[in-house]
Amino acid sequence: MSREILTVVETVSNEKGLDAEDIFGAIEQALVFSTKKKVYTEQPEVAIRVSIDRKTGNYDTYRYWTVVADEDHEMPACQLAISDLDETKYQIGDIVEEQIESIEFGRIAATQAKQVIIQKIREAERSLVADAFEARIGELITGEVKKQSKDGYIIDLGDGAEGYLAKDQALPRENLRPKTRVTCLLAQVNRDGRGSQLVLSRASKDMLKALMTKEVPEISEGIIEVREVARLPGLRAKIAVKTHDNRIDPVGACIGMRGTRIQAVQSELDGERIDVVVWSDDPAQYIISSLEPADVSSIVLDEDNRTADIIFATNDQLARAIGSQGQNVRLASDLTGYKLNMMLESEYAERQKSEIEAIINLFYERLEVDRDLAEALAEIGFTTIEEVAYVPAETFYDIEGLDDEAIGMIQERAKEVIIADEVAKKQNIKEPSGELLALEGMTTAIAYKLAERDIITLDDLAEQATFDIDDIEGLDSKTAGELIMNARKSWFE
Repeated sequence: MSREILTVVETVSNEKGLDAEDIFGAIEQALVFSTKKKVYTEQPEVAIRVSIDRKTGNYDTYRYWTVVADEDHEMPACQLAISDLDETKYQIGDIVEEQIESIEFGRIAATQAKQVIIQKIREAERSLVADAFEARIGELITGEVKKQSKDGYIIDLGDGAEGYLAKDQALPRENLRPKTRVTCLLAQVNRDGRGSQLVLSRASKDMLKALMTKEVPEISEGIIEVREVARLPGLRAKIAVKTHDNRIDPVGACIGMRGTRIQAVQSELDGERIDVVVWSDDPAQYIISSLEPADVSSIVLDEDNRTADIIFATNDQLARAIGSQGQNVRLASDLTGYKLNMMLESEYAERQKSEIEAIINLFYERLEVDRDLAEALAEIGFTTIEEVAYVPAETFYDIEGLDDEAIGMIQERAKEVIIADEVAKKQNIKEPSGELLALEGMTTAIAYKLAERDIITLDDLAEQATFDIDDIEGLDSKTAGELIMNARKSWFE
């Protein structure tokens, strides 16, 4: 049998390109499996090792045990307690083995070895494919549609490699038929044995960026930089570009003479409309550019909250900014990272008037000043009581008739209001009962959230239905139901 093992190793190694050591390892595993099945049927946990001589093909079989502490001695078939051994020779973690009679490399062992070798071949093939494609992640790759499955397409990439294009990564309206040539982006390479190995995409933002890089030499050469991309795959997209050479118009370079460059990209993406926008480090200018072809009348930014009020002079310009089915404003928001609030000048003026009136009423009622002073505070830019309380006194000097003493009184009153609000807030915090906090499955955070809804005691919780509380953060329907049932146990005790 030794010669037969060497023959198997040599044949498989030559035909499949596998390392001989991997094949020897597979045969050793097969002999271990066969030994357990034939000799140790009643002791599946027994530990066996087979060692094949790589030169002669002869092999020896060993049974071995791991030395463990007495309290861990739970599997006698593969463990030995340290107290049963000479502690001067052994320590915990050592391996004790003895040679046993080897079985023949028969039909069962050969079948098992074949299965292991086939698995090794598959792993090796996947590894070769991964090695070949891993460095190409993010690149465009062209193949032929091999077949269509329920959830996507198998793409033949040549040399035995296949990619998978999921339906949600294809363009919405395209139906790729077998034998069709298609260009995709290599999005991911999976080295493990689960799922598709080469994952493709035609819907990702990087797909559009890669196509633009291919068609526009200035991008591939680094003269023009693609800063941001926003896409509604197959429908419309926006791409923000910046030039590193002021002599070059980035938009014109991307569009090309008579639109040839951008048309090539649109054709590859099933007619997807692409707007090229000049990137700017000025958020206001960037947002205005992203909303083209609409003309923005004015813009008010809140950079802390990443929101912007966009004001238009006419309904026509507002409609252009929003776009068909809201596509233009959605893409502009995605491109710039700002939430965009679109409105007409008349709407903005009305909103400003309403907001200023609310601020005036706040100062009038809470600070107990006369209405003229409340209007004056709002007019010079105060919007909150905290601002009134803590800004430098000089800020009030623009208000006619206020001296330092009056300013001090206003700020002192504002601080009193803030302190009173904090005290009231603390007093209004509702405390869950000790029984509710101690309920099986309850957490402190959930108990306080229940208390905010006036669910203070076990009886309060027991009277709820699942749908009454499963919208609380940290609770799902199952957990909510279990808490309610645990609370109801108190009714029957």
